Amino acid sequence: MEGDAVTDPATLQVLGSALRGVAEEMGAALVRAAHSANIKERRDCSTAVFDRRGRMVAQAEHMPVHLGAMPDAVAAVLELGPKAGETFVVNDPYTGGTHLPDITLVSAAADGLGYLVSRAHHADVGGMAPASLPVGARELYQEGLVIPPLRLTDEVVALMVANMRNPAQRLADLRAQIACHVTGERRLIELAERFGRRRLLAGMDELFAASERRIRAAIGRLPDGTSAARDVMEGDGLREVDIPIEVAVTVAGQEVVVDFAGTAPQQPGNVNCPIAVTRSAVYHVVRLVCDPDIPASGGAYAPVTVLAPSGCLVNARFPGAVVAGNVETSSRIVDVVLAAFGGFVPVPAMGQGTMNNVSFGNDRFTHYETIGGGQGACPDADGPSAVHVAMSNTLNTPIEALEREHPLLIERYELRRGSGGEGLHRGGDGVVRAYRILEPMRVSVMSERRRHRPRGEAGGGDAKPGENRLNGRRVPAKAQLELDAGDVLEIRTPGGGGWGKPARS
Repeated sequence: MEGDAVTDPATLQVLGSALRGVAEEMGAALVRAAHSANIKERRDCSTAVFDRRGRMVAQAEHMPVHLGAMPDAVAAVLELGPKAGETFVVNDPYTGGTHLPDITLVSAAADGLGYLVSRAHHADVGGMAPASLPVGARELYQEGLVIPPLRLTDEVVALMVANMRNPAQRLADLRAQIACHVTGERRLIELAERFGRRRLLAGMDELFAASERRIRAAIGRLPDGTSAARDVMEGDGLREVDIPIEVAVTVAGQEVVVDFAGTAPQQPGNVNCPIAVTRSAVYHVVRLVCDPDIPASGGAYAPVTVLAPSGCLVNARFPGAVVAGNVETSSRIVDVVLAAFGGFVPVPAMGQGTMNNVSFGNDRFTHYETIGGGQGACPDADGPSAVHVAMSNTLNTPIEALEREHPLLIERYELRRGSGGEGLHRGGDGVVRAYRILEPMRVSVMSERRRHRPRGEAGGGDAKPGENRLNGRRVPAKAQLELDAGDVLEIRTPGGGGWGKPARS
């Protein structure tokens, strides 16, 4: 049966599950072997399997902002002619990356079986601020070490860690990432032995095609037409001004065009978005609206066209700074595209619309984390509280792990009750997380929805916006802070909007 194509649904389902299992096991190996809390506790990492043509065929259910942008990184590596056994590294946001702390590895599996890909957020990659999230950056070079697609040799590894803070931990995390590719290749080889090489490769082709057929059918069930929406970013880290994002979603038959004409130009600060991240956010929404249970592969993205003027906020030009674009602007893109889809189908109310990024560091350590908040309510359910929403799918950093490894004390970590919007279905509540600083350090805060509330839907109430406080005084949504021992930084995250008018009592 070596030459038979995989066409029957049962065998295809088994093969698809097996390939997703490869990606999941890669992710598990990376998390178990990593040293930094950002990877081993928060699981800020993603893994996927690509076919021999560089198309995504299976991914673990990790970070949406990572996964949708991976194909661009693989395409950049393929231009270098990778050979079996070689591993490549890239983090350049203008060559398939997202932002510089996200380091992507692409390895060519033995016997032409495809490519194994991992992307992990490393707790520092150099630059002007610890943890490489500088609020005041004006260009990419200030955000950290820029790595174009390169073969990962010992010399390249040495160069990388020499330009990063806490190099021993950086090297340990990088080795964990390399090791997960070894695990992935072993499992791919086992699948080739089980199914036969040609059947495995043919099955990958069919999985890609099946995902495309399924998403096209789902799009075809939407009414044709165009629906537009608009929202804003709350400043770029240099100025506290509203920065508009405008989108028009057009459904025509079994295809979708998402056009960002009218969006603000690229900004001086670092909220600019590489086009790969913009595509990733759009793909996430299309999958959510059309067929959330579809097996995620590149085929599910094929009927979707993303248009954005070069040099605008969501299609930045080099060397624009982008570190907040990946975490904050991507969240707003999800909000505005989802709102536009509301012209075709019922959609949830807005979630917190931010990742609430906080990074700490001094000469001894660096640490980065995001904080959950409220999810918007749905037409048939309340929104969950204290969760990561939109483009983030990480866990929280456990208090025990944070306090054991870093000079920080968590004084409060609790639900921010009443912060979700009222409605027939209530929005989820945000959280309050208060850090007492135990030694001098630099802290970066990148957040959104501090002036503008997450909106309700279908008559539901808006949620409360977030707040950032230092020793009881408000600080801006995006701030670079020099803190001393005894200072208390408190992050109050937004809730989610409510859905529907509240029922009469």
